[in-house]
Amino acid sequence: MAAPTTRVPAERLRRQIALVLDAWGMPADQARAVIDVMVETDLRGVDSHGISMLPLYDRLRREGKVVADPDVKVAREAPVTALVDAGHGLGHYPSVKAMSIAIEKAKASGMAAVGVFNSNHYGPAGYYALMAAAAGLIGMSFTNVWNSAVVPTRSRVPMFGTNPIAFAAPAGRNPPFCLDMATSTVAIGKIRVHQLNEKPIPAGWATDADGNPLTDAGAAFDARLLTPVGGLPEMSSHKGYGLGAMVEVLCAMLTGAWYAPIKAKTAPDDPMFNIGHFFMAIDPTAFRDPGDFERDLDGMLDALHAADPVDPDKPVLVHGDPERANHAERSKNGVPMPPALLAELADVARLNNVPFVLDGTA
Repeated sequence: MAAPTTRVPAERLRRQIALVLDAWGMPADQARAVIDVMVETDLRGVDSHGISMLPLYDRLRREGKVVADPDVKVAREAPVTALVDAGHGLGHYPSVKAMSIAIEKAKASGMAAVGVFNSNHYGPAGYYALMAAAAGLIGMSFTNVWNSAVVPTRSRVPMFGTNPIAFAAPAGRNPPFCLDMATSTVAIGKIRVHQLNEKPIPAGWATDADGNPLTDAGAAFDARLLTPVGGLPEMSSHKGYGLGAMVEVLCAMLTGAWYAPIKAKTAPDDPMFNIGHFFMAIDPTAFRDPGDFERDLDGMLDALHAADPVDPDKPVLVHGDPERANHAERSKNGVPMPPALLAELADVARLNNVPFVLDGTA
């Protein structure tokens, strides 16, 4: 039986992350971006990409794989494109910077694309796509990762990361549409959440080295052999495989970041990961009169919400609905934190000589 969770207010999460990042010596503007992304992620219910990542971030910093105070700069720029050097810091701040550049350029020219290299984990892809939607633009966000954990169709060995895709679009009367998905059947962080909560995973999320389904979350997390979207060849796993490859082309080959299997062969002793991200922003008014796009998207979203459900107790949702519901509930009641995660975060606070505030005693 899983141990009970503790509800922690968002402001306490912000304070804990801020204490740790300040102990690292991270500049205030960069820390603010990291905190905003991580806490918003937990409020939206994406527990795999919020404060649960802090123990890993701290370990990578201690191992010299993450720079606490990176020199983030624009390495290349043209009217509708840019390339940002993240300086081997965490990916949140350079990604906010990159999407902000894309938004500014798209408003001037109709669309823009910005890449990032020399980066690290950037949290949820959807956060950055929603930045564009909040500015009245269509936004797209992609990232590769530092380690291979997804097995292509017919392969016994992993060749991609979970390589997420996010797409957000602004509506008029409705909240933005926001698709945020891994190109694997499930993100590895989801398996981590099941492990922390002492729950098994569904068959089909991951396999062992012989291709057999794993349901033990700890074994699956250690094996890191995730299936592409589709799961099995009979369920069109080649489609998820292809999407993962597409993300790699945009985030690694286009930006100059690493493709993990090649790095493993050509630079195995390089401690840095050089993760790549790719962002795009599109102004609907470059294609339609002002308001027309949003009106038509409202029509589609209304039609989807009105679709006759199979189960009357489970209405048809659109992408972004569950996250908004989580945000409202967690803003009121706090973010659920399993005991195992609280223990890990207490260790992070101790290692950085800062107070542990998530238990409400400090």
